[in-house]
Amino acid sequence: MDELNKNQIWKDSLESIKISVSSAIFSTWFSQTHISELKKENKKFIIQIGCNSPFVKTTLENRYYGLIQDALSKVLEMPCDLMFIVKENPNKEKMSSQETISPLFENNKDNKEEINNSFRYSRIKPGFTFENFAVSSSNQMAWAAAEAVSKNPGSAYNPLFVWGGVGVGKTHLMNAIGVSILQKNPDAKIHFCTGEEFTNDIVEGIRTKTTQAFRNKYRKLKVLFVDDIQFIAGKDAVQEEFFHTFNAVQGAGGQVILTSDKPPDEISKLEERLRSRFEAGLIVDIAPPDFELRCAITQIKAKEKGLDIPMEIVQLIAGNVEAARKIEGFLTRLMTESNLKKVEISEDFVQSLLGKGVEPNSRILKTNPNDLINAVAEFYSLGKRQLLGDSRARPVSLPRQVLMYLLRTQYNLPLQEVGRLIGGRDHTTVMHAVDKITNLASTDVKIREDILGIKNNL
Repeated sequence: MDELNKNQIWKDSLESIKISVSSAIFSTWFSQTHISELKKENKKFIIQIGCNSPFVKTTLENRYYGLIQDALSKVLEMPCDLMFIVKENPNKEKMSSQETISPLFENNKDNKEEINNSFRYSRIKPGFTFENFAVSSSNQMAWAAAEAVSKNPGSAYNPLFVWGGVGVGKTHLMNAIGVSILQKNPDAKIHFCTGEEFTNDIVEGIRTKTTQAFRNKYRKLKVLFVDDIQFIAGKDAVQEEFFHTFNAVQGAGGQVILTSDKPPDEISKLEERLRSRFEAGLIVDIAPPDFELRCAITQIKAKEKGLDIPMEIVQLIAGNVEAARKIEGFLTRLMTESNLKKVEISEDFVQSLLGKGVEPNSRILKTNPNDLINAVAEFYSLGKRQLLGDSRARPVSLPRQVLMYLLRTQYNLPLQEVGRLIGGRDHTTVMHAVDKITNLASTDVKIREDILGIKNNL
């Protein structure tokens, strides 16, 4: 089958796939693929899908095989068998980029000033959208709930309560709902505030005897967003006012969206009547980003900064930097150092930055190297003498290399010092171990879990 037909078939299939996944997942896993070969055998098609890296190939095979097969079968109107190979798209230069996100408000240029004013008054940040929110299994339910609320505020899930740790994307999702609502209706009465700002507004209202102005500001809203609602816990007057505000907004058909670092039943000193109202809606949690999600976040943040980095380096960063905000910080540092030193961004350059401990773990830094040696020995059920000895058997040598990697990256120790601590080894041995574990951490789930387990134990 000629090249034009293959491209068109794949383009039509991707349009179908795009409806079933988020734009972030599509951009990360599907946009850099193509049909390498397509042939008909008996009453079915044999299709070879070209992927730009082994990691993309493995992910598509394991997670999205059925989705791709269904899409192709519908387009070709015949059963399909798929094969995945690592192969660059020969027509890459000719094809337009699939993952380019269309400019915000592209079709509303005449209303741009009005929309910008709406963002300013509502305190919604236009940069945080559903399009640039990376989705994976750890946050898919929260993303789906937020999107449902944005389409039908006041009736889908009310209130929507999103909880999770620092930097997992709660505020981003909340903003994305606001952006979506304002895109459709710039006049919508919505307001974003933090729990602390809500508290300060009440205190100011009481101090200046303008509580009625405060109530007019909050109680007539179509959508009320409160970030870090746990801040009002234990403040009786604030909880009293929020209770009536919540009832007024919800009673008038408005939507309430809340975020917290804990679920309602774990927020201490939260009034029972508030807790029961929070629990009457949908409560969803966002887990820390897994490796696939960190890959997506790395790609999205790199594009926002104008960095064009290959998938191998994306995986390297995602395998070694665990939090979304730290990924953004690392990319800023990567871009700055690359420009200052006038060097190209390569695996060696990225590894050198990772080796400097760009993501120090404060829990580990409170301990000393000897504590880490004991923690690694205990984690792998080895004796300390055995771990630091000469055995080259894999059950001993791999934990020893993990120990070298952690001593180097978490304490920023010189290579020679790491070698001295591990039985007087040469610095080149340490360098090899750090490089090996850095690369393994970007592809091997078991190694990542081991490293995280050791850190948690400390």
